[in-house]
Amino acid sequence: MSFLELANAGIQKLQPYVPGKSEADIQRELGLSEVIKLASNENPLGPSQAVLDAVASALQEAHRYPDGAAVELREKVAALHQQQNIDVSQITFGNGSSEILELALRVFVNPSQQVVFSDHAFALYPLLTQALGAKACPVKALPANSDMPFGHDLAAMAAAINKETALVFIANPNNPTGTWLKQDDLYAFIKQVPKNIIVVLDEAYYDYAAALLDNHPNGSSWVNEFPNLIVTRTFSKAYGLASFRVGYGLSSAEVADLMNRIRPPFNVNMFAQAAAIAALEDKDYLQRSVQVNKTGLRAIQAACDSLGLSYLPSAANFITIEFGVDASELHNALLHEGVIVRPNAGYQLPTTLRISIGTEKENQRFISALQKHSGLFAK
Repeated sequence: MSFLELANAGIQKLQPYVPGKSEADIQRELGLSEVIKLASNENPLGPSQAVLDAVASALQEAHRYPDGAAVELREKVAALHQQQNIDVSQITFGNGSSEILELALRVFVNPSQQVVFSDHAFALYPLLTQALGAKACPVKALPANSDMPFGHDLAAMAAAINKETALVFIANPNNPTGTWLKQDDLYAFIKQVPKNIIVVLDEAYYDYAAALLDNHPNGSSWVNEFPNLIVTRTFSKAYGLASFRVGYGLSSAEVADLMNRIRPPFNVNMFAQAAAIAALEDKDYLQRSVQVNKTGLRAIQAACDSLGLSYLPSAANFITIEFGVDASELHNALLHEGVIVRPNAGYQLPTTLRISIGTEKENQRFISALQKHSGLFAK
């Protein structure tokens, strides 16, 4: 018996998401004593002391199930968005914001329908769509010579919407390109999408973008205007809680109710809830986090300029650098220097690498390694 034949059609040809390698992986494979990881867009600061204290306290209740409704965290998130008049009934929590993406698909898309997203967008969009058995519709991104190279082409995405379309994914800023959409353009796009089509606005990198850009759109301010809009946020990035896996979606109360009907019970564990509550209260940490990112991003951009390298405009905590040649050899050379970065070949950008912004020391180590191997890329 072939269990592959028993699997759902959408699963049979699916290739699982491949995360970046860990420091331990590279240390073991290459026999290196010290490795830095700038591959997974993680916060380089580590969790704040307030988070560590909150989690330590929560350990006393480890024998209890977590609050399935995440009442205290729900109230904190609603308070965070009180200027946008978000009510607790409009919030859906997930095991990372990636689970919200999956819940939205499961609720609103069936296998005969289509999901629209931009080319070079987050790998989970096509993966989750295919797993559901629905039709993935990647839309060609903006050209390399545009003002926002490889960014979302909203006009082309609007043109791709048809009677089969059930859901549209938009990442702002986008991963792995770091590109972003302007407020007026994004608002106009959402407004023209038919009301029976769900728009998922993925704002995983919102806090970084808001600190880097003037007038960066805040999707939560549109939730009450557009009942078909779902905005996703995560604690994995600017709040430094990637390992805890906690994110949330903001939507109309009706949409949230539907997603909560299929949300797994206790999907956000007790320690994740405690960590997220503490992180929301620690305003100084968030400010430091976005400032470290801003400084580090500028330092790497300056290094690229000095080496004659171009890079995509970024409003996130990473930068995608163009090397003009297949970047696999350079990627391997950096690994042997103990610097893990992310190749973009899987995103059809084989001449680029994505580098997460680290601490000042980590950024400098990457820059030094890049300078050392400058012979591997075109000047």
